[in-house]
Amino acid sequence: MVFKKLLGALGVGGPGVDTVLSTPVVQPGGTMAGTVELTGGTVEADIRGITLTLVARVEIEHEDGESTGLYPFARFSVTAPLKLAPGENRSVPFAVQVPWETPVTSVAGQRLHGMQLGVRTEVDIAGALDKGDSDPLEVEPLPVQHRILETLLQLGFRFRSADLEAGHIRGTGQTLPFYQEIEYSSAPQYAHACNSLEISFVTTPEKVEVVLEADRRGGLFGGGGDVIRTHVVGHAQAGEDLTALVDGWIRAAL
Repeated sequence: MVFKKLLGALGVGGPGVDTVLSTPVVQPGGTMAGTVELTGGTVEADIRGITLTLVARVEIEHEDGESTGLYPFARFSVTAPLKLAPGENRSVPFAVQVPWETPVTSVAGQRLHGMQLGVRTEVDIAGALDKGDSDPLEVEPLPVQHRILETLLQLGFRFRSADLEAGHIRGTGQTLPFYQEIEYSSAPQYAHACNSLEISFVTTPEKVEVVLEADRRGGLFGGGGDVIRTHVVGHAQAGEDLTALVDGWIRAAL
């Protein structure tokens, strides 16, 4: 599957630009590859640079409520300055590594409702910057992330929603200005103590910090409220049965 977006001519007689992704589905820390297809206009174009920017729609909390906005979170220069002759066709290949903390948009081909990530192409020609609309980018979880999400389903949790929140998770190695929350309805065996569960990943090349936030029910001898716990797993644990491990995390939080 190839995504193709016509960004349009940059001014009268300017060039046309298509961005084509040969890897429309990537993983955190993986390679996004493709080409920027340039088509010369009626006059020579002095292109000073082409930049690809990863953007995400993020929720921002305010005193009077919430709003959403597009957050750029990675930028890649894909070409040195060049001149494009009238009518010339030129392909500019690229292969860039997306951040390890890139949020996931789908799991096993099932889209997470509410997630919006894109690739925006910016062309600097003779000092005029053209920002095109973003092409969608799909991100599948890494094997160990997928194993943990799959384990939650096996334990009886059911996916409810996913979003990106502006801010930082305290006590983690988070570097992006936002984090992802994937929310689940409680599994039956935890329902007496838990209303819902949210999970976030903070990923590096060496490990994954798994942040669990349980909405704990109140009882006779204590109030409810959110309980947050952070655990660390290695990428090599993707091949293990994590049922007992994840179940222990949840029971400890409750």
